[in-house]
Amino acid sequence: MVNYKKMEKKGGLFVIEYRDGVFGIHGQTVSMLLRVDPYGLLELLHFGEPVGTEDACAFDYRPGLGWGSSILLKDGDTASCPDALGLAWSGPGRGDYRESPLELAGSSADFRYESYEILEEAIPMGCGLPQAHGEGETLKITLSQEGAKLHLYFSVFGDVVVRRTVLENTGEDTIVLTKLMSSLLDLSGSYEMTTFDGGWIAEARPHTVPVLDSRVVNESTTGASSNRHNPGFLLSEPGAGEEYGRVYGFNLVYSGNHYAAAQRSLQGLTRVVQGISPSSFLTRVEPGAVFETPEAVMTFSDRGFGGVSQAMHRFVQEHIIPAQWNGKERPVLFNSWEGCMFHFDHRRLVSLAKDAKDLGCELFVLDDGWFGKRDDDHAGLGDYDVNKKKLPHGLKGLGEKIRELGMQFGLWFEPESVNMDSDLYRAHPDWALTDRFEPLLGRHQLLLDLTKQEVRDYIVDKVGSTLDSAPITYVKWDMNRHSVALGEKAHSYILGLYEVLERIFVPRPHVLLESCSSGGNRFDLGMLCYGPQIWCSDDTDPIERIAIQEGLSYLYPQSTFGAHVSASPHAQTLRATPLVTRGNVSFFGCLGYELDLKHLLKIEKQQIREQIALYKKYRRVFQFGAFQRLEGGWQVSGEDVTLAATFRKLVPAAPGYERLRLRGLDREKRYRLSTVPQQLRIGQFGSLVKHVAPVDLDPNGMILRIADRHITMPDGALEITASGAALMAGARLLPVFRGTGYDQQQRTLGDFGSELYIIEEVGNERS
Repeated sequence: MVNYKKMEKKGGLFVIEYRDGVFGIHGQTVSMLLRVDPYGLLELLHFGEPVGTEDACAFDYRPGLGWGSSILLKDGDTASCPDALGLAWSGPGRGDYRESPLELAGSSADFRYESYEILEEAIPMGCGLPQAHGEGETLKITLSQEGAKLHLYFSVFGDVVVRRTVLENTGEDTIVLTKLMSSLLDLSGSYEMTTFDGGWIAEARPHTVPVLDSRVVNESTTGASSNRHNPGFLLSEPGAGEEYGRVYGFNLVYSGNHYAAAQRSLQGLTRVVQGISPSSFLTRVEPGAVFETPEAVMTFSDRGFGGVSQAMHRFVQEHIIPAQWNGKERPVLFNSWEGCMFHFDHRRLVSLAKDAKDLGCELFVLDDGWFGKRDDDHAGLGDYDVNKKKLPHGLKGLGEKIRELGMQFGLWFEPESVNMDSDLYRAHPDWALTDRFEPLLGRHQLLLDLTKQEVRDYIVDKVGSTLDSAPITYVKWDMNRHSVALGEKAHSYILGLYEVLERIFVPRPHVLLESCSSGGNRFDLGMLCYGPQIWCSDDTDPIERIAIQEGLSYLYPQSTFGAHVSASPHAQTLRATPLVTRGNVSFFGCLGYELDLKHLLKIEKQQIREQIALYKKYRRVFQFGAFQRLEGGWQVSGEDVTLAATFRKLVPAAPGYERLRLRGLDREKRYRLSTVPQQLRIGQFGSLVKHVAPVDLDPNGMILRIADRHITMPDGALEITASGAALMAGARLLPVFRGTGYDQQQRTLGDFGSELYIIEEVGNERS
């Protein structure tokens, strides 16, 4: 008798079903077909385009696979060679010589199919790991061997399939586990792997390599998900582009050491594994206990990289970030760090807050330096007593004053670290995470050992009581060093971090948590389960931010990006950039400002007021609109408006024509495309001004300096009305400066310039 069960989702589409020996897992734009072979191995027949479960016969490639030195599961059956099958799970030592997702210390493994269940919802984890939330049906397949079971979970959330693995010890002996992946897939075909790599102030740079017969690895061993190698990655067929070609997207709901690898076999199968890094990993699973892996996230699109990004963005917004922040607009903030660093007092902060409020900011954030003897980064971490010399009225007095101004109040913490020059370290040196060697410092600090319950309790108590002591509605949670002493504790440390975040922020759902780790050192789905946004990078140079935010955009939505306008030249590059470009880049994220406002010129303040007003008007679209990467720019689209920005680096002599090729418009409708007006400062032209002025002006003289404070000229502005078809074919933009003088019909903002365009249906104008 065929064991058969199916479930339907809205519209009559099957989600998960078991039919004629085949498991069908169906999302909105993706299908996965699995089958148990006669020997109890779990085969992957298909993962990709939507197909019917009944179509499994089209993907059957079993006969005649064994030859030569192959190991067969049954002598004489040439179709029983595990090394040549497309599998969804495998193990070591039993004839499959490709990478194993499982390693048991000193032992082979031979898990075979036992049973399955189809469940109407995702199954909660019992180990403290975060997971995707919301409606999502789940297939549970159990494999077993003597003394142990493996439970493989497959859940469906729209366009995304989520997998995880649970090892259960059913025997009488301890299992020593040295590797357990969340997922294994053998995909037919050849691919290129794109990873997002970098380091501090240079995160998320895409790198693409072919997946050949040698293994390609994406891994972090720093104790965090890492600015070196983000856990998310892509597999694409050669020749795939932004709007075309077959592309797979992968990620991991985890914030610690991660591992992913891809390798092509002689038979043309590409094995993909992902999960916790096995480097220094070891855990003992006692009789009756289980070990659970983080959730692995995967999707597919035949509409190129953009199709994968859209699926991943929807998944993060709807199923990863805390439900109370789904679709909730984020405030425009002002952060005190780059303007003040450690040097401030109550009076200066209130003055900054007044100026920030006048510009249109809605949230004032006090960054580092408010506690203990924290006058630089050598001391104070681990202590929470407010520095009364700087803040005589305490956090409560400052917070209430900020609230009186009509702004929200936010605060910076770095709870996971400790300075040796701190009251906490002097009282509890054993709470620092060290090994048997002399401690190595990073940023003059050590990590606290979050594997200890007393340490976790201390952080929860101190951070929680601080939050309750003042009207605080935002937290920036920082962590500024890698670990060199975690070893086997690496996974337990991350579980400890998740417990701390759960205990602090679940009871305080009104607090907006923005996580940070020297910028983007922990930009991952695990952290996003506790707070809806992450500080992308300590680099606020917009030209560098274009690369960083674009790299992240392949897997994460712009609503998760903390993006700030800072002073120019930039502290990270010494590059001078126009204020308009700094604003336009930061618009495509959660906008903030981080600079000393008292040094702004009057015309700069007016420009910032206009930036913030524009952002607020279109905030929902900037934060939650459908994001697309364009050639030389970005686009976000809402129900009734599309916003697009173009970005330049260095302007060449005699530049050619440029086009803005939009996406996703209705070909038959007509739209008005208009440039957001921007002004050119006189001072940027230097000695060129004397060629058009009636008198000979000194480019460094007082007259020109005064003029630069008060006089601007309009940059070229484009306004056209055309069909969606024409705008998607590519509207020709105004020419860039061509070396022939100022012209209102050209874009004169030169190197590092940017323009923002508003595209609205004709007759559907915003008030």
